[in-house]
Amino acid sequence: MTTLPRKDLFDLPEGVIYLDGNSLGPLPKGATERVQEVMTREWGQELIRAWNTAEWMALPAKVGDRIGGLIGAPAGSVATGDTLSIKVYQALAAALKMTPDRRVILSDAGNFPSDLYMAQGLIGTIDKGYELRTPAPEDVAEAITEGVAVVMLTQVDYRSGRMHDMKAITERAHAAGAVMIWDLAHSAGAVPVDVTACNAEFAVGCSYKYLNGGPGAPAFIYARPDIVENVEPALSGWLGHAAPFAMEPGYRPAMSTERLRVGTPPILQLAVLDAALDAWDGVEIGELRAASVALCERFIAEVEARCPMLKLASPREAGQRGSQVSFAFEEGYAAMQALIDRGVIGDFRAPDIMRFGFTPLYIDEDDVVAAVDVMEDVLGNETWRDPKYQVKSRVT
Repeated sequence: MTTLPRKDLFDLPEGVIYLDGNSLGPLPKGATERVQEVMTREWGQELIRAWNTAEWMALPAKVGDRIGGLIGAPAGSVATGDTLSIKVYQALAAALKMTPDRRVILSDAGNFPSDLYMAQGLIGTIDKGYELRTPAPEDVAEAITEGVAVVMLTQVDYRSGRMHDMKAITERAHAAGAVMIWDLAHSAGAVPVDVTACNAEFAVGCSYKYLNGGPGAPAFIYARPDIVENVEPALSGWLGHAAPFAMEPGYRPAMSTERLRVGTPPILQLAVLDAALDAWDGVEIGELRAASVALCERFIAEVEARCPMLKLASPREAGQRGSQVSFAFEEGYAAMQALIDRGVIGDFRAPDIMRFGFTPLYIDEDDVVAAVDVMEDVLGNETWRDPKYQVKSRVT
């Protein structure tokens, strides 16, 4: 059994209780040393030779396999690079080509806006009469009919933390003849995920949240091994070519998930992510999930007892919730700024949601109690009314 938390592996500021790993994970201690090595020794001394001597070109596959181990994906089935929005576009475009006679993309009204924007943009680009439907999250299963080409969902809702049943929804999609895409942005490193058992065709995700890869960390995409050779990349970049350095004028896709690579890999970001993933060595995801549930349950109980002005906006049942807890409060933005000013860092999502993420890698029960101590003071004494907390920042 792994001992949690592992606070010694993270460079957390003293006096801060960090409850925002669901938005941006903290800095792992090994990341700073690793990126310095890449910059000074590999890039600085080896220059362009480092693509071979430091095996830079192999880094996306190496990191992809490490992420794959956290989501139940076999080796060679996860490609890394680009942004999550790009990976959503790739998966969606490929899925539509697999169901050419259907014209409905099904998501839900709570999905992250960028996923929906990517679908809307792709629909406009293709211009073949596709329709995006977004029922309420609880109505998705009933909305999966035989006219649906693709079901594209985020497993854990970014606002409420509500969690879809991946296996049940995927089975429903396949029974209706639809292709399944899962966005694991708020799942990877937070809840147990098994894309192999789920049997979805595609999964995508980011690595700067629970995986602690840092701002701008690369995204990932999984394609089920039995379909990958039939996946037609919509973005046919040179590193998705079967032989990139043959410099052929025509595109030939790689035989593996590497066909979903696009451009030159972001080596500095991949190196940070590779180092960040060391924190997961030896961690059993079931143990992590149990610790996360315990922290969330304690937090809900403490907040409801001591901060009655907040209304729970996450599912009360732990099995229906990811690794975050959200509360609704009309003055949620100002209240969150006041909390941050006191060293309790969560975040805010419009119109009134205060989000708190619980990552057992660096959060324990003492942190939960201490955070609610501050919340009780800030909310009870209404210190959030100070005009400085009303000023909206660009990032909330």
